[in-house]
Amino acid sequence: MSADSPLEWTPDGQPRSRAFGDVYFSAEDGLAETRAVFLAGCGLPQAWAGRRRFVVGELGFGTGLNIAALLQLWAATRPPHGRLHVFSIEAFPIAAHEAARALSRWPELAEVVGLLTSHWPGRARGRHRVDLPELSATLDLAAMEAEPALAGWQGRADAWFLDGFAPSANPQMWSDEVLGLVAARSAPGARAATFTVAGQVRRGLAAHGFAVAKRPGFGRKRERLEAWLAGEAADPPTSRVAIVGAGIAGAAAARAVRALGGEAAVVEAAAPGSGGSGNPAALVTPRLDAGLGEAARLFAQAFGRATMLYAGVAGATIVRGVLQLASDAREAERFAKIAASDVFEAGDLAVIDPAAAAARLGELAPAALDQASALAIDPAPVLAAWAGAPIRARVAALTRDGGGWRLLDTEGREILRADAVILAAALASRELAPDLPLQAVRGQATFASGPSAPAAAWGGYVLPTRDGLLFGATHDRDDAGADLRPDDHRRNLDTLARALPGLAARVADLPLAGRASVRAVTPDRAPIAGALGGGLFALTGFGSRGFSLAPLLAEHVAALALGAPSPIGAAAADLVDPGRFARRAARRGS
Repeated sequence: MSADSPLEWTPDGQPRSRAFGDVYFSAEDGLAETRAVFLAGCGLPQAWAGRRRFVVGELGFGTGLNIAALLQLWAATRPPHGRLHVFSIEAFPIAAHEAARALSRWPELAEVVGLLTSHWPGRARGRHRVDLPELSATLDLAAMEAEPALAGWQGRADAWFLDGFAPSANPQMWSDEVLGLVAARSAPGARAATFTVAGQVRRGLAAHGFAVAKRPGFGRKRERLEAWLAGEAADPPTSRVAIVGAGIAGAAAARAVRALGGEAAVVEAAAPGSGGSGNPAALVTPRLDAGLGEAARLFAQAFGRATMLYAGVAGATIVRGVLQLASDAREAERFAKIAASDVFEAGDLAVIDPAAAAARLGELAPAALDQASALAIDPAPVLAAWAGAPIRARVAALTRDGGGWRLLDTEGREILRADAVILAAALASRELAPDLPLQAVRGQATFASGPSAPAAAWGGYVLPTRDGLLFGATHDRDDAGADLRPDDHRRNLDTLARALPGLAARVADLPLAGRASVRAVTPDRAPIAGALGGGLFALTGFGSRGFSLAPLLAEHVAALALGAPSPIGAAAADLVDPGRFARRAARRGS
């Protein structure tokens, strides 16, 4: 048991909450209680019969027992082509090894517990997504208090497991505000179940539209509670999603659509990675925002999700660990503040002194932020794995076709029809959506074969490739040229020499190659990820951070397109919503 663990173990091996002094599950038989109170109490598995998507919400993830039992039942009874989506909340998350110990008393759950603990969500404050493709299931865990977690969740649950610690121990979990949010985040016909029959819970659920009934309890508990809403459950329509662009944004969108059970058709005018995603290496690093506000939390979540997903692509990772060099003592202090925050996983960030940085880099260096889980990746395997074989065509026009879209080429011929379209073609996205406020920024990177170097960033960056290193890059606004310019190689060498003069000297006399591409940036430097209206969506404006941000934001856009729960909160969605610029202009005008 670590000092920061939220649980302790009783003499008979029961996990108990340090904060609330309550056990995580029944000492008699927690699994039997879960099956009786939550699974049967929500009418499972009958409630998901014939459904393509079923959403379960939970207050109190705890050891994961309820979800392990749910996943086992889902695996045995899920409908054909069905997908399970779980949203759970836990303000005091435990570690995977603690969950494995707590759940080891039920050997019949061993297979699903092994799968769940091997994909265990992180413990950083915020939202975490876990893929369980073996079970056609997705888990979103909100590591935060119940009220903000529910307020920000954008899904609608068909069933609720209300399993916080007892109302007497943890009254905030059972407040009228929380129960009102449960009702607001429920689909028509939703059911809810809980072990408690406390009056405040019964009254709270009833006040927010639930019919409530007591049922025979489990074990020593005389009664339990079931509740339900009026209405008929319904699945969202099936969707074929067309994705314009096969760079990292388009490839991530295709992966996300397929992960949610949709059909993805990628259309690319040239070849995957022909734009800004085609360098031989790419950095995956967090955006370092010492304000630690909503934007910082979103970008930290995106970074964590990106590194998790790239780890699953064979041949993608070149090196793990990137140093961010401090320009002065003030920046080192800013790094220390970010490293000490709770928006990143423990051990992800640490400030190291100049001696340690120099030992890593092989020459004199300032203090640095050691980003231990940051990556240098090879984009090609990622694009191949996620985008597949795109349709080779230039989309010149989009026309409405009933409730969907026709994609037309330059000759007016139909490329394909789709229910929804995601524009993920960087700057070219504005050819199909002219109102997107995108600006061109040209960047040229320089490659050298032979030498190697650790991955590092400052105002520029250097990272290893499969056969040498890449460094740069230029940043020229309103320049859409993709031509290779010798002067820009010299500019990149100068940038490298300012931070790592020894490395620059070793590279200076080598033959230099390179590549230029055009990034798309927005006026507020945040990406665009959201709905444009009528089944049209945008995923663009990443600047130089596409490989860090696109995987998570693609999941958000795919969820919007398919009517599934998004992995990000409502406030984060507002930060990247395409309509934010018009809303700001309207506020200025008023």
